[in-house]
Amino acid sequence: MKVGFVGLGNMGLPMAKSLLGAGHALTVWNRSPARGEPLVKQGARMAATPADAARGADVVFSMLADDVAAEAVSVGPQGILEGLGKGAVHVSSSTISVALSQRLTDAHASAGQGYVAAPVFGRPEAAEAKQLWVVAAGAQVDVERVKPLLQSLGRGLTVLGERASMANVVKLSGNFLIASMMEALAEAFAFTRKSGVEPRQFLEVFQSVFAGSPIFANYARAIAEERYSPAGFALRLGLKDVGLVLEAARAAEVPMPLASLVKDQYLGGVAQGHGDLDWSALGALVAERAGLGKPPR
Repeated sequence: MKVGFVGLGNMGLPMAKSLLGAGHALTVWNRSPARGEPLVKQGARMAATPADAARGADVVFSMLADDVAAEAVSVGPQGILEGLGKGAVHVSSSTISVALSQRLTDAHASAGQGYVAAPVFGRPEAAEAKQLWVVAAGAQVDVERVKPLLQSLGRGLTVLGERASMANVVKLSGNFLIASMMEALAEAFAFTRKSGVEPRQFLEVFQSVFAGSPIFANYARAIAEERYSPAGFALRLGLKDVGLVLEAARAAEVPMPLASLVKDQYLGGVAQGHGDLDWSALGALVAERAGLGKPPR
């Protein structure tokens, strides 16, 4: 295919390189043109503007840092919308807001163009090694058209549906999980370290028991399937254990704000009479508050 690529940052550059290596005719644009020189040496063409990168392309990718950059490059003067032909597809791999994704969908539809949201999970080294996981959403005909390109970027692809912003919802949810995990890890390491445990020792336990284990996968499945009974570990026992963590942390003068939040969540579940359900029933309690379902059982 004739492919344009806009945004050659730490993620965009290796992704563009993968597309070029897959045999596609590639035109690239970056605010700092020097970033594209390695690709030009391999046969890519350097564009003067995002519109130029999109002009004549079957598909144009964008990988920008934030909403401001993504919107300016997409619909601003000399932007992708201006250069992309009717029937061609813009694939946005940027991590952007759900609202902007919907605005871009509408703008491209009004211009007779396709729009697919396809953010990726993985760090720059994963992009270099073609080990990204891509989540994509958009009109089925557009997703099918760009699927070979998306598959060339990584180790897997999940197609979510015909509303492009669904992919952004999943990407943001995934990043929230990562951020929450980092807070939990930071609190756990601080607590154990201040209590006299060497960080390398706790790291060994984490790597042996939690990292790569089925623990998280099994609890995610329980929440997805709303399966909270019979309890493998009761919610009231979860409240007890998190309370013990906070008691010891208080004695060691270690602030653990996430642990405090989790304790309050469990306390609410017990107060509502759900203490004998599995402690993963937090999934149902949160869903109920979001207006998604009945009380857990």
